[in-house]
Amino acid sequence: MRISSPIQDGEGGPVLNLFNYVPFLLNAVGNAWQRKTAAIYREHLRLGIVEWRVLAAIGIEPGITANQICTMSRMDNAAASRSLRLLQDWGYLTFEAEETDPRKKRWWLSDAGRAVHDECLHIALECEADMIEDLPPEDLETCMQVLRHMLHHLESRTDGK
Repeated sequence: MRISSPIQDGEGGPVLNLFNYVPFLLNAVGNAWQRKTAAIYREHLRLGIVEWRVLAAIGIEPGITANQICTMSRMDNAAASRSLRLLQDWGYLTFEAEETDPRKKRWWLSDAGRAVHDECLHIALECEADMIEDLPPEDLETCMQVLRHMLHHLESRTDGK
């Protein structure tokens, strides 16, 4: 049961009410977040969102593989591979290849990578603080609980329903 309806009357019949339609709101917030933060990361650190997500994943789990990065950050394999290559070229990452499969690498932040990670983390937290400013802490916790529930619900349904 819903309080607000995702449908409204339109000229030819029912149409979406975008501001009551959860997928639109999630996408709009995500896009606005990416536009804001991407510009700051590019300006200050020459990083894109994908590079920051890769650095963040490696910071969270040093020695992580590319596949694990993709799983953790829900990222496309090709985008992660391009970012890993770029970050390695810039000297932000080191890796070890597994003896049994040299194509499978485990990644770590270099000292330079740790410094960039820490700068990016600071920026990310400042941007998050701007986004949630004036939001009562209880509402923020409820929002995060609801978002985690939605994510879990979507990911647990593998049958496409």
